Amino acid sequence: MRAEVGIFTCPACHLRIPADALQPRAPGREASRLATELRELLDSRIHAGVSLREAAALLHAHPTHLIRCFKQAYGLPPHTHLTGKRIDQARRLLLDGHRPAEVATTVGFHDQAHLNRHFTRHVGTTPARYKRTRTGSPPISS
Repeated sequence: MRAEVGIFTCPACHLRIPADALQPRAPGREASRLATELRELLDSRIHAGVSLREAAALLHAHPTHLIRCFKQAYGLPPHTHLTGKRIDQARRLLLDGHRPAEVATTVGFHDQAHLNRHFTRHVGTTPARYKRTRTGSPPISS
């Protein structure tokens, strides 16, 4: 490619490309609006969740476009955001004295194993151990 003032020209294909087109662009207003609306939708449905297809229909956007906008605006995909919100809620409920199995279904995980896997990944310990160390409660006997 040969550089001219603010324009790149490809000799093989004779395309002239403005220099600013080669730079990554910040999310536009539309992308930012979609990301904000998707975040609000996810935050309002933490327990029930929302499928990507349903979110796309509600927000009138392609599912892939929604993911890209969200990731560009918030730095993580929508599902990771939703999982993080559920983990935050689970922490609060565990500290309030609720049992991990009860917490799992309350915050929107399928079962205790599902909560355990994500909780350990995010927090670095199991829900039962987290509850025990934070509240000083005795170990849960089987």
